Amino acid sequence: MDLNSASSIVLQVLTQATSQDTAVLKPAEEQLKQWETQPGFYSVLLNIFTNHALDVNVRWLAVLYFKNGIDRYWRRVAPHALSEEEKTTLRAGLIANFNEPVNQIATQISVLIAKVARVDCPRQWPELIPTLLESVKVQDDLRQHRALLTFYHVTKTLASKRLAADRKLFYDLASGIYSFACSLWNHHTDTFLQQACTGNEAAASNSLERTLLSLKVLRKLTVHGFVEPHRSVEVMGFLHALFERLKQFLECSRNIRTGNVCRDRLEKTIILFTKVLLDFLDQHPFSFTPLIQRSLEFAVSYVFTEAGEGVVFERFIVQCMNLIKMIVKNYAYKPSKYIEDSSPETLEAHKIKTAFFTYPTLMEICRRLVTHYFLLTEEELTMWEEDPEGFTVEETGGDSWKYSLRPCTEVLFIDIFHEYNQTLTPVLLEMVHSLQGTTNLEDTSAILIKDAVYNAVGLAAYELFDSVDFDQWFKNQLLAELQVSHNRYKPIRRRVIWLIGQWISVKFKSDLRPMLYEAIRNLLQDQDLVEVTECDTKMHVLHVLSCVNERVNVQIRPYVGCLVQYLPLLWKQSEEHNMLRCAILTTLIHLVQGLGAESKNLYPFLLPIIQLSTDVSQPPHVYLLEDGLELWLVTLENSPCLTPELLRIFQNMSALLELSSENLKNCFKIINAYVFLSSTEFLQTYAVDLCRSFCELLKDITTEGQVQALKVVENVLKVNPILGPQMFQPLLPSVFRGIIDGERYPMLMSTYLGVIGRVLLQNTSFFSLLLNQMACESGQELDQILGNMIEMWVDRMDNITQPERRKLSALALISLLPSLNSVIQDKFCGIIHVTLEGLYDVMTEDPETGTYKDCLLLSHFEEPKVTEDEEPPTEQDKRKKLLALKDPVHTVSLQQFVYEKLKAQQELLGEQGFHALMETVDTEVVAQLQEFLQGF
Repeated sequence: MDLNSASSIVLQVLTQATSQDTAVLKPAEEQLKQWETQPGFYSVLLNIFTNHALDVNVRWLAVLYFKNGIDRYWRRVAPHALSEEEKTTLRAGLIANFNEPVNQIATQISVLIAKVARVDCPRQWPELIPTLLESVKVQDDLRQHRALLTFYHVTKTLASKRLAADRKLFYDLASGIYSFACSLWNHHTDTFLQQACTGNEAAASNSLERTLLSLKVLRKLTVHGFVEPHRSVEVMGFLHALFERLKQFLECSRNIRTGNVCRDRLEKTIILFTKVLLDFLDQHPFSFTPLIQRSLEFAVSYVFTEAGEGVVFERFIVQCMNLIKMIVKNYAYKPSKYIEDSSPETLEAHKIKTAFFTYPTLMEICRRLVTHYFLLTEEELTMWEEDPEGFTVEETGGDSWKYSLRPCTEVLFIDIFHEYNQTLTPVLLEMVHSLQGTTNLEDTSAILIKDAVYNAVGLAAYELFDSVDFDQWFKNQLLAELQVSHNRYKPIRRRVIWLIGQWISVKFKSDLRPMLYEAIRNLLQDQDLVEVTECDTKMHVLHVLSCVNERVNVQIRPYVGCLVQYLPLLWKQSEEHNMLRCAILTTLIHLVQGLGAESKNLYPFLLPIIQLSTDVSQPPHVYLLEDGLELWLVTLENSPCLTPELLRIFQNMSALLELSSENLKNCFKIINAYVFLSSTEFLQTYAVDLCRSFCELLKDITTEGQVQALKVVENVLKVNPILGPQMFQPLLPSVFRGIIDGERYPMLMSTYLGVIGRVLLQNTSFFSLLLNQMACESGQELDQILGNMIEMWVDRMDNITQPERRKLSALALISLLPSLNSVIQDKFCGIIHVTLEGLYDVMTEDPETGTYKDCLLLSHFEEPKVTEDEEPPTEQDKRKKLLALKDPVHTVSLQQFVYEKLKAQQELLGEQGFHALMETVDTEVVAQLQEFLQGF
């Protein structure tokens, strides 16, 4: 692309690409996309966005296209990569002038220079860093700021590289420029402080921006630029200097009014100071050891003494608390159980911590946390009155503990109490004892103190296990406080029920629970109870309902009416809230389990939900699929019969099987449930599609997945031995081949034998067709195929572990008798061995009569007796029991079946022929077989 001729054309197209008219915009975007791989295109873009006379929007777009092009085409190995010649020209042009007047464009230029540096610096771009270092020294304010901005983005990008060779290059860079970076930061910091003292806010604001950028550079160099930073005098000098600088900035903040631009920037800088310390502690805990004492003194002073009054702000308090927490909880500072196993560095850090956290210090921290930071503020109390639900949502986890003051104080309390519980337990118990009895309703301050202390006792529940008799406290005080109904006492009512919730899994006698349930029932009539509208609150309510449903199970039935009326409305209202819909699905799962067969009454509401949740063509399926499949499964398990609507939902299954995701297991369970529910109707509708899906699926899934899929086929053959083999005929040859080839994976081989065993035992004519098909496909004799199958079956019988499957194999192989087939007679010994193993598996001896009986036989269906603690059987459980009454494994006596088959073989061959056949079997095996068959 020729620069002179192309510039005007590209400029025109970029101008069109900024249009709001899609008819103009779309063709322009297409043209720019075609130019992305044209040589010279990025040189034209560079000329355009560095021309300050052009329209800002056009220059902005040119920068973005340039930046995206770096990601795609800058690396040498990229398709359509830029030539080395053009890249050399571009690199030179990018750092020719740091004079971009528009802040947003300047930031984008800095980012794209950093992207190039990530690939090329320092090897292909050795002049970048020296140029930046020179440029940040110039007197021109604009050029100095833009160079410093670029310096920061380059440093940030290079620090993020993780390969060993890249790390080494960054270490070299950091050691080479660290001294300069420190002096640059000190210069801008001193300049700001001087200007702030003289009241020149405009100049101070500009200097503060440079202070912030140079500190950002130092943060990256300090945290990521040294393997052992404690060995660097400059690094440790900078870190020690941070504390004095922090004090200066905090004092400076007294004189700058809130809401001022300079004030906001000042607070950002103060927070950045703390981030340097936190990051350094996180990455280099042992290098931080010399800073532990000073960090704790600084943070505790500003957060837990009067020193911080008038200067600290919420985010700074949070950062200081995080610093204390990270030192207290740091595993690098905790000695091993046996001191001699601990490193000297660990012992040194632990010694410093122990020396700092004396009893007076810990007591003051604990008291201040509870009686100052835990107190509900006027703002929170007002919010509670005006927006009680919003107050609850915000208090219970709106923000991460790292950034929000209340969660942060609670986490710090928990960590300090855990670390120093022997010291702090008496302190907290003294606070509790001072609050015995009901608090004066007129004393708001006392009510708030009690709320805070109860909060502390709840947070420290596990640590206080041996120190608090919670059962007595509940009976003697807490229960009475729950019954104080005055509006002013509601903070205590709320806190007490929360406190009980904290302790109930720690120490709470079961015989006290009825009293607690009665108290909760009364609280549900509380005037403070409001209609919920927030998504988070609704999810919490649904979670509680699900827990109750799961616990009471069928006992939910008399009370289900109002819930069933509410859920359809909630589902409709939650169309834009997929996580809330997940909670509804979970509630429905437990509801269906509790209702059992009566859940059929919910189908008008239930089935469309299952349909939507499991339809992969619908966007919500990304969130709803897992719970939707679980609901589909429990609905089938509890369905008394197959309805047309329930059958129709199975149309979703083909696409689900194509996903081959972690949900396959539930998909197989759902297919099984349809088979058990109404095999004939289901198979006539879906067997062809299902067989096709399985044939494709078995090519790609794991061995365990193949086992699960073939168990479905085995169930189909068991439930419907006539229709099943016909429906799954395309799949059976591969199973047969797996047996003959001697599948190595035992579970898969066992499943293969189970599938073919069903066909052989329950559909002999189809087995003959399958045998003929295998002979034709392989070009082998039918008898050879049969012989190979029997031989492998006998050899791999030990792969089968379940008694039912072992009996099935014995029944299937002995069912080949009576026969004159020479192959079957040749394999007779092996068949008898399998049969004898099967008899040993299932026959039990009656000690009184000395006779044997088949322990797998079922004679009739009995409704199981269910205790109060047991879940009642589902409709599917009942169906499986009834189906077992038709299964040869549970209806045919193996002992009698073997006798009848051997008797028929004897009659077919005659006495002499049969005797000769039996002589092929080991005499000891024959003797054991005769023992099982005595009495026939």
